[in-house]
Amino acid sequence: MRLKTFIVEDNPTIRENLIGTLEELASIDAVGTAETENEGKVWLQENPAGWNLAIVDLFLRQGSGLGVLSACRERGANQKVVVLSNYATPDIRQRCAQLGVDAVFDKSNEIDALVDYCVAQTHALT
Repeated sequence: MRLKTFIVEDNPTIRENLIGTLEELASIDAVGTAETENEGKVWLQENPAGWNLAIVDLFLRQGSGLGVLSACRERGANQKVVVLSNYATPDIRQRCAQLGVDAVFDKSNEIDALVDYCVAQTHALT
């Protein structure tokens, strides 16, 4: 079984590299992407049961990943939300925890941890 993953990332290079890496190493299927807060919120509203994992960047071309995280608060128990950001400071991690985020990963040095997290979530589906 593959992990249906929704990705909110405004940098096309990072987004495509992330999708390629996670599809190969962590058995994810990228079921949707968004570059802005509004696109992310609309996709989540239109696909409430269409995903197992959302990976959200905080700083977007328009709006903020925090708005997307707020839109994920009423998700199912089997749906996980993680943040992937260059700004994974203690304050940001605390704010994300307040919004119900399951994990926070730093883009610069925690990609392996994100892959491991995705692998564990994939195994949890089976």
